[in-house]
Amino acid sequence: MTIVTPFLLDSGQRAAAAKPSTATHLTDAQVEELGRELDALRESVIATRGAKDAAYIRRVIATQRSLELAGRATLLFAKHKPAWIAGTGMLTVAKILENMEIGHNVLHGQWDWMRDPDIHSTTWEWDFVTPSKAWQHTHNDLHHTWTNVIGKDRDVGYNVFRVDEGQPWQWWNLGNPLYNAMLAPVFEFGIAIYDLEFDQVREGTKSKADLKQGLKALGAKFLKQVAKDYVATPAAAALTGSGKQALGATLTANAARNIWAHAVIFCGHFPEGVDTFTEEQIEGETRGDWYLRQMLGSANISGSRLMHLMTGNLSFQIEHHLFPDLPSNRYAEVAVKVREICARYGLPYTTGPLPKQVGSYWGKIFRLALP
Repeated sequence: MTIVTPFLLDSGQRAAAAKPSTATHLTDAQVEELGRELDALRESVIATRGAKDAAYIRRVIATQRSLELAGRATLLFAKHKPAWIAGTGMLTVAKILENMEIGHNVLHGQWDWMRDPDIHSTTWEWDFVTPSKAWQHTHNDLHHTWTNVIGKDRDVGYNVFRVDEGQPWQWWNLGNPLYNAMLAPVFEFGIAIYDLEFDQVREGTKSKADLKQGLKALGAKFLKQVAKDYVATPAAAALTGSGKQALGATLTANAARNIWAHAVIFCGHFPEGVDTFTEEQIEGETRGDWYLRQMLGSANISGSRLMHLMTGNLSFQIEHHLFPDLPSNRYAEVAVKVREICARYGLPYTTGPLPKQVGSYWGKIFRLALP
């Protein structure tokens, strides 16, 4: 992925009033020095990518595929409760690994440097209803460029939620908590609909022909997912009298994966302490300003190595937004340096354990449901 800064001016041309409230103490010169430090940090990782990193992602892919195969095989005997539990558990973990640590990161181009056509952002199709290409457009091209800019970043509330005071209150925002609870178990379908950009079609910025093409791609992907999870696996299990139980297991695995992905994404973008920005604030944005916006517009989740793996290392959301194309297995080491930089420049580094971050974004969802 190529990092894009929407506006570029020489250092010193931005007014202090344009900076976020948490960064008004920084001079333009300091912001640009911050940018140079982060550029240097990024280059240091790029210069040291190699066999160890490649072995990591291949090992994760092999583990994921083994878990999925074992899970589906075990579900052939899902009428027996132990087999149902074991098969559902393995399939759930496999789906989480595929979406979070593999699919999301491969589609960001984190492993394109390996020149492996099987692990490349242009060829990977993930285990998610929305087609990879549609997601790459709304996520890589738009969200990561316009992170948390009200009016530019459609991910700020996904056209459904009010998650910032800068968003005008509408009567239907009263349903914020209900919408969020309903979205979590079907998150992949919510993202698929969001990626079609119906709002852009209504506004005339996306053609009906493009929408039709998107619907066709989504339909093909949907049928493929249904055939794999809700036809093939239950049909095979039916041979042992376990068809209904296997169908319930695949539904459960997908719902559990969706709830987990929803929690991780919302923890990274909507808890208290995450800044949003106006279009005026980013006018004349420099490289350093862009980095600053990524740092202040994201939040991390603290936890164990296993937890970081299961989040796709999006528990390091700050580092991911700073360097979306660096290998995810390097975020932990990068985070130590980014946190030190934040402390040195007097900038907040928003992080906390999973329960705290989940509670924080849910609190915001409830609070901003009201005028």
